[in-house]
Amino acid sequence: MSRIGKKPIAIPKGVQVSLQGNVVAVQGPKGKLETRLPQGVRMEQKDGNLVATRENDSQAAVHGLARALVNNAVEGVTKGWTRELEIVGIGYRAEMKGKGIVVFSLGYSHPIEYPLPSGIDVTVDAKQTRLTLTGVDRQKVGQVAAEMRGLRPPDPYKNKGVRYAGERLKKKVGKTGAK
Repeated sequence: MSRIGKKPIAIPKGVQVSLQGNVVAVQGPKGKLETRLPQGVRMEQKDGNLVATRENDSQAAVHGLARALVNNAVEGVTKGWTRELEIVGIGYRAEMKGKGIVVFSLGYSHPIEYPLPSGIDVTVDAKQTRLTLTGVDRQKVGQVAAEMRGLRPPDPYKNKGVRYAGERLKKKVGKTGAK
């Protein structure tokens, strides 16, 4: 039996959950999210909690996944999700252009314009080297952060590039130390 799948999801105050077939709609103070459940897994509302149940053991692999997806939706509409990126390198920086476009200068011959999808907000600090992504949908926040990191992944020799905040990198030795 899935340990994560058995855990009940507490529904905080101000959050409405509606169950229609295999779609769970969660609405809270930060927004509204819909999560599709895999076939054979159902959500039931019992005394202020949501409980994931599966029809038989063939859905054991997705039991915990379904519970985690709904829990991420509940947490997203109450607290929201954040992801921080750091830009390391001389002359590397990011700035907001208008409301929905982030412009990166990452050592290429041209600036890179990244249009933000709906539901994602970005704030750039005063030094223009730290970005904070916030949103309701955990998957979308993580995907946007991964795409921004992919514009210039950290170089293994000088560690320059875009990285997640707190990401530990292994620095490789250059040509002179390879004897």
